[in-house]
Amino acid sequence: MRITIRTGGPDDVPVMLGMLDSSVEWLVSQGRTRQWGTTPLSRHTGTVESVTRYMAEGEVFLAEADGVPAATLILTDSPGAYLAHLPPPGEPERYIHWLASDRRFKGHGIGSALLAHAAEATRRAGVSLLRVDCYAGDDRRLVAYYEANGFTATQAYTVGEHEWPGQVLARRVRPPAPSAG
Repeated sequence: MRITIRTGGPDDVPVMLGMLDSSVEWLVSQGRTRQWGTTPLSRHTGTVESVTRYMAEGEVFLAEADGVPAATLILTDSPGAYLAHLPPPGEPERYIHWLASDRRFKGHGIGSALLAHAAEATRRAGVSLLRVDCYAGDDRRLVAYYEANGFTATQAYTVGEHEWPGQVLARRVRPPAPSAG
């Protein structure tokens, strides 16, 4: 399987929402409904607005497996307003939003390739901090996934009346060396 990563744009919103819906379907089949619920995220106006807003604010990357969209994420300069209650990192950062994959491609390393691409994009931007947050409930498998991809858990948090458990994770990247001039 050949994995390529391309820059996405507004025309890719349906592709991204399809991947999010695929993830919800898979989570439901695993009995893991607390993360994103049971309804496809494309049916939630707030999710569609969030994806569209982050796409406008940042860079969209799509990983394709043999030319078929397989995973996606959005990279911006900061976390969303839902994390405004947490202390800022005190330095420039890049932040990953809406990492999702088409579950048909689970286990092929496509999500890891996309995370490595986000780290490289962060490095090229001259930024040394890459962060992400995720669902930290149940058995913390998602947290472990990010840790296996070079991230370290930094701040735990809860959101909403149901106290949805979240975890912020960080990964240090080495910015490019200054050119000798």
